[in-house]
Amino acid sequence: MASLPLNALRTFEAVASRLSFSEGARALNVSPAAVSSQIRQLEERLNQPLFRRHGKTISLTGAGRKLLPGVQRGMGELRKAMRIVDQDRSGGVLNVSMVPTFLQKWLMPRLSDFYQGHTDIDLRINAHNELVNFGETDFHAAIRFGPGEWKGLESERILRDWIMPVCSPRLLREIGPIESAEQLQDHKLLFVESEVWDAWFRVIGNDGRDKRWPGLNDSLAILMAAEQGEGIALSRWSLVARDIAAGRLVRPINKVVRTDWSYYFVTPPAYADMPKVIAFREWILEQCKAFPPPDKG
Repeated sequence: MASLPLNALRTFEAVASRLSFSEGARALNVSPAAVSSQIRQLEERLNQPLFRRHGKTISLTGAGRKLLPGVQRGMGELRKAMRIVDQDRSGGVLNVSMVPTFLQKWLMPRLSDFYQGHTDIDLRINAHNELVNFGETDFHAAIRFGPGEWKGLESERILRDWIMPVCSPRLLREIGPIESAEQLQDHKLLFVESEVWDAWFRVIGNDGRDKRWPGLNDSLAILMAAEQGEGIALSRWSLVARDIAAGRLVRPINKVVRTDWSYYFVTPPAYADMPKVIAFREWILEQCKAFPPPDKG
């Protein structure tokens, strides 16, 4: 395959299907001399003539007639494969990985807008807490919450976030008003142990970290527990904004602390210029820009 004369075979197919060197050259946008050179090299390679010259006209030899159908099928398959690959860059399946909390609490309510505006893209989302290995999977991109640098990948920050405590309206009525972040530390907090909260405890004080409620190790379960009045949860604005707007959760204090991490759009360099990847990245950037920050009190 390495020595297969693809350019010469392409030239042969152009000339043989038209039975004209000049028309074949015009179709390939090259000079007749270049066409003649390619045909001569192919005939030398096969050690037999492929065309008979009759003055200004040409015809195929027996070898040429045998070669043409196979070359046409091969070139047709190559063109088909190229079209499929080219179309796959612009439309078709787009595989994206992200953590379940971001998908369910922030992205899901917005997805219909993307589907309506990009009917040629079949967006498929895999929700998982583990980082996807692009080298071993068919994922095109990921939304990651982290420091922003992943070796061998291109990343673009799309959304900052803030840490805040939330609870149910009923619980807040029961425990009474909380006047300060320091007073908040008198209450046990619901949160999954993670360095995500480092920024909060760095500002508020680490004493409150020792009063974490045990037993829950899932962010969505913790928010559900908070909504049901089981305690005050530490969460992030991106995950609770809609619940607060709907009245399912309230903020016992208005104190917020910006997270050290942010959301990033991450993709391997080989996929970064794919039109469908660009379309999704630009769309989610618009959505993130339209998402207002929290009231900082």
